[in-house]
Amino acid sequence: MKIVKMHDAKSQLSALIRAAEEGEEIIISRGNEPVARLTAIHRNARIPGLLKGKLAIPDGVFDPLLDDEIAAWEN
Repeated sequence: MKIVKMHDAKSQLSALIRAAEEGEEIIISRGNEPVARLTAIHRNARIPGLLKGKLAIPDGVFDPLLDDEIAAWEN
């Protein structure tokens, strides 16, 4: 964890973002008071078709609800 003062963070933003992308946590302080945390956003890679053939949607899943089913949801 690296603590950086606000003024320094403004002038070193690109380097701080690079450090965050590499896994370092950056704390930005105003004076001696921590006010923000800079961390990388880790996005999971999406793979199209990954679940193809593994999920089944039952027949009738999009049919309108029956009156007793609606009543059960309302109570």
